[in-house]
Amino acid sequence: MPGNNKYRTIILYKNYFEAFFKRQRQKVKDKIVWTFELIEDLPQIPETYLKYLEGTDGLYEIRVQQGSDIFRIFCFFDKGKLIVITTGFQKKTQKTPKQEIEKALKIKEEYYAEKN
Repeated sequence: MPGNNKYRTIILYKNYFEAFFKRQRQKVKDKIVWTFELIEDLPQIPETYLKYLEGTDGLYEIRVQQGSDIFRIFCFFDKGKLIVITTGFQKKTQKTPKQEIEKALKIKEEYYAEKN
């Protein structure tokens, strides 16, 4: 890749994401890392990889697909270019589970409470 011109920087907040990541098989880990790099490097990210979660206060989901397995990793923006990763889970149904969204929103609140 030419130069090191990143459009965004992905920051892992505490170890919420790490625990999820460690449980995945290598192919899934590779795909997650590839998706993160794509999000950092592209000026415009296709919704296939990053989508705003309607009805949430600034929550986005990073979308990772490895074979028939679908994973979602929650994140939010801080200061425009910064994405803070919260939690991840394997998606088994069409709809994102409400408790996963609530968990991510709690982590987002915790992040801002600590920051201020």
